[in-house]
Amino acid sequence: MILSNRDIIECLDQGLFNIDPLAGKDPTKAPFNTSAVDLRLANQIQIPQGNPVALDLRKQGIAAFLAKISQKITITEDQPYTLKPTDFVLAQTLEKVDFSRAAGNLCFSARVEGKSSLARCGILVHFTAPTIHAGWSGPITLEIANLGKMNFLLYPGMYICQLIVEQVLHPPVEAPNQFKGQINPVGEVPEAAKK
Repeated sequence: MILSNRDIIECLDQGLFNIDPLAGKDPTKAPFNTSAVDLRLANQIQIPQGNPVALDLRKQGIAAFLAKISQKITITEDQPYTLKPTDFVLAQTLEKVDFSRAAGNLCFSARVEGKSSLARCGILVHFTAPTIHAGWSGPITLEIANLGKMNFLLYPGMYICQLIVEQVLHPPVEAPNQFKGQINPVGEVPEAAKK
């Protein structure tokens, strides 16, 4: 079941999950749509660089590999990132979401989707991996690509995607997640969080 804007606010008020920092709680204004909440772009972008080595996902360590081959950039209002046609970057949401607070049989997860205003410019956000699993806590990594014909400016704090919250039928059993506790867009996890 997809939650409406009113349902999302009610669940936030009851502490059933959290979105922080939330840019307001008026369901008739940004960041809310009728059945989603918009999330903003954080200020760190990582750009995977070309590498002659083929990526083999059968081996563990995708986060360490991406960290090693990526250029890290901090964007500001005065220095946005110019996403050129065919460019691909990794970024994160400014907001951290927390779906670890199951209460009785109430449990939630979400999907991250692009915004239609960006899609009409040819910008793909968080493609092929939209699920934010029950139990997840942290910022959301976004895989952003420009399929359009024009350059597109990425500013920190811009509304970049939307979160569609859903109630999970039954609380799940804990399952492994290689990105749990991630601290940057490539998914690196501090050693302390791995334990």
